[in-house]
Amino acid sequence: MSDKSGHERHEMHGQRAPETQEGSAETHPGRTGHEAHAAGAPAPSGLPERVQKLMAHLQEMRILQAVLGREFDREMSQQRRHDALMQQLMDKDPKGHIEAMRPMQDRKALVRELPTALLGHEAELYQEAERLRPEPDVKELGHGPLMAWHVLAEHWVHIAVMPLGAWLIFSPAALAYGSPALAWSDMISGALVILFAFLSMRRIAWAPWASALVGLWVAFAPLLFWAPTPAEYANDTLVGMLIAAFSVIIPMRSEMPGPEVPPGWTYNPSTWAQRAPVIVLATLSFFLTRYMASFQLGHIPAAWDPIFGGGTEIVLGSEISRAFPVSDAGLGAYTYLLELLSAVMGDARRWRTMPWMVAMFGLVVVPLGITSTVLVMLQPIAVGAWCTLCLITALFMLIMVAVSLDEIVAMIQFLIIGKRAGRSTWRLFWTGGDLPKPVEDIGLSRRPEPSLAGVLWGASLSWRLLASVVVGVWVIAAPWLFGTRGPAFTFESVFGALAIVIAFVAWAEVTRAVRFLNVLIGLAIAVAIWFLPEVSLAARLSDLVAGLLLIALSVHRGPVHDRYGSWDPLIV
Repeated sequence: MSDKSGHERHEMHGQRAPETQEGSAETHPGRTGHEAHAAGAPAPSGLPERVQKLMAHLQEMRILQAVLGREFDREMSQQRRHDALMQQLMDKDPKGHIEAMRPMQDRKALVRELPTALLGHEAELYQEAERLRPEPDVKELGHGPLMAWHVLAEHWVHIAVMPLGAWLIFSPAALAYGSPALAWSDMISGALVILFAFLSMRRIAWAPWASALVGLWVAFAPLLFWAPTPAEYANDTLVGMLIAAFSVIIPMRSEMPGPEVPPGWTYNPSTWAQRAPVIVLATLSFFLTRYMASFQLGHIPAAWDPIFGGGTEIVLGSEISRAFPVSDAGLGAYTYLLELLSAVMGDARRWRTMPWMVAMFGLVVVPLGITSTVLVMLQPIAVGAWCTLCLITALFMLIMVAVSLDEIVAMIQFLIIGKRAGRSTWRLFWTGGDLPKPVEDIGLSRRPEPSLAGVLWGASLSWRLLASVVVGVWVIAAPWLFGTRGPAFTFESVFGALAIVIAFVAWAEVTRAVRFLNVLIGLAIAVAIWFLPEVSLAARLSDLVAGLLLIALSVHRGPVHDRYGSWDPLIV
């Protein structure tokens, strides 16, 4: 393909929309399934004519969007072929190389800018259609398929749970439990699991959920009863997780019908690619915290710390840790286990089919995650030592918070749509449902097929946010470098940790506005240090510079690559 023909093709795409509706599938044999769907899907009937025209225009934009995607791939392929030729030309004729590169640069700019401009135009069309469309009919927001009934439809999982119950009954004798309370707990739990599995096969709706709760109890029991042997702890953790997985999570893997992309969004926040970072990081965090719990339970003689020497043992054996009725590291491991189980539960539409699960997932990840992360960063104040493994899990938790917020926003938007349609928010929260017909196919999906890049859709980390994290780390480290003690040490540790957490939360595009809190944090760091005693001039100047840098880094919004429907005005 020549440069000229490629340039003419881009000009055609920039000036007019491609053919739509009638005969489009036949005239474009290379069209993807997404394009064909967009071309052949008529605008919902029963809407005002203006809205129908806007939605038809949206469908045309989707086709053009997919065409531009293919053109971008072709352009990248051509660019790789031309690079070698241009390198040879530059060696032989530098002036000719410059002349040859000018049209190529113009074409590359066109290929880069057109998709972005098109996406913005699609968002404007969608918002105009939303403004003009009438309120949805209450009857159109009927119940979505109740995913809970899938739990009763698969008998094999309940059959598989029965041997797990039997295993629990005989484990105390086979593994020589050292805790009578834990032995009785496992035997009773095993009997209940078998009973609930039998009731599940008789299609008793609540029985699988009861069995899953028993499984969660089994995983928690070794912490409550301070399991004296590693075998007891490992056995109950593994068996409890399997019981919960077989009882509820595996049967609820079935795909539900209906739209996947939330109205006005450019992607689906509930895909497996979107959940992959949480699954991976929750698994790693679970193993790290379980290792630390083994030290607290007395199963291993020492806890490894690659950076701070005995810092991990000091933290795990501190008075604060001993004040908990259970192993605090074990409690963290149990929390990560809940995160892992909730991350793998449900299909790619769970933002509307399982709002309660998304809410529970968000509760475990966001508020609990932020709280535990701040507490970890404040270990020098409370304990006087750092714990490397604790800091690693805190970093993982902050990443999980950033990549989880978009799904929570989509779920909240769905509940708001239901409330506008007259549905009970409480009932919709627990049962899920479908979108009203006027909005069920209004999406701006710019990526019809999932890919590896989809793992971080909705989380665009700019250099300013990364620099804000570095500033926060510097503020925390400053007291150690300048020998600051007393109230200033506490102040810098607390506000440095807050700056880091805020920067990570702002990584998510839906919560980008949270970064403005770092303006206040930066102001406090720059000013308050001058009123605190026992601080050297160098430390005061360090905090002044750090605070001003944090303010400057928090003003600009940074890149936002996606659209979020009615949430877009809040991304400032």
